[in-house]
Amino acid sequence: MMVNRRGLTLATAAVMVLSSVLFAQKKDDKKQTDQQKKDTLDIVKLADAAATGQMPNDLGLAWAHEDYLKATGNKEYVPFTLTYDPSKISTPNIALYWRVVAKDAATPAATLTIAPKKDDKEKDRKPAPKFAYEDINFVNAGMGRISRAFTVTAGTYDVYVILREGSSTQKNAPAPKVSVIKQTLTVPDFWTPDLTTSSVIVAQRIEPLNAPLSPNEQLERPYALGQMEIVPALDNKFSTKQELSIFMLIYNPKTDPMNKPDVTVEYNFYAKPAGAPEKFFNKTSPQDLNAKTLPAAFDMSLGHQLQTGQAVPLASFPAGDYRLEVKVTDKLATKTITRDVNFTVTAG
Repeated sequence: MMVNRRGLTLATAAVMVLSSVLFAQKKDDKKQTDQQKKDTLDIVKLADAAATGQMPNDLGLAWAHEDYLKATGNKEYVPFTLTYDPSKISTPNIALYWRVVAKDAATPAATLTIAPKKDDKEKDRKPAPKFAYEDINFVNAGMGRISRAFTVTAGTYDVYVILREGSSTQKNAPAPKVSVIKQTLTVPDFWTPDLTTSSVIVAQRIEPLNAPLSPNEQLERPYALGQMEIVPALDNKFSTKQELSIFMLIYNPKTDPMNKPDVTVEYNFYAKPAGAPEKFFNKTSPQDLNAKTLPAAFDMSLGHQLQTGQAVPLASFPAGDYRLEVKVTDKLATKTITRDVNFTVTAG
């Protein structure tokens, strides 16, 4: 059975995106108010305490999802999404801080630090601790979910995230509510000669952008990739009235003399009945990514990204659990890899 699907024009290899644009993450620091500077010092202390296990969660903060993509300079790009309960927040603005700590001492640490200096005398300053990554934002409360990102080399990390209400200047005001969570991640290595892929990003929706974002905008919208923006799905549960939309990047395919690959991507769906072995359900037409289908200017030696994606209507899927198998075949290298996505369809 062949299922009909809507082609994701934005999520095909026909879109050329340079790594330098995809992963421009650092931003010019915005000037903080005196109160925000004080809040920053308090938040850094909270992060230090979190390493010892002191982790309150007044705001219902939870780690929802992360993805892995290739960045530049032998690093990987890790966008992630958090959820929290906006009804528990009593201030218009909140502070979001994230610190990435390598579990392997051999993993290089970044020089970035926002830890405070003791005073203005150089001789009295103590070296601030170095982490693989850290940053802080002051953002509007009320959305209930927020996405940010970091770049690190491959390895295993503990990610500490702090969400904190803004401080009040009123006398005898209650202490700001705060949430602290820790998430351990193992970041894959995409800087090898082997055929591999990014995460298979399951999208709630994919929207076009008129132009790539600025570095400042990219920080706040880490799932904006070139001229499209992905809103990731958080639970992989969809009704029959929705589509399953996915996107991923294919890394390290062998190329021909014109620096073009010859890759075929197949999408096979398997039903997973309760208490029974899974069985083949349907598939979409294979995608051929080669010199005949890619733009004439596509050149992997220039950093162009090989992309693939599908948007499959779920109206023909009976309610139940499914596995999508994405099979990537590099014809020039005679290599094949597969990626799996588990999802649930509900009657709708």
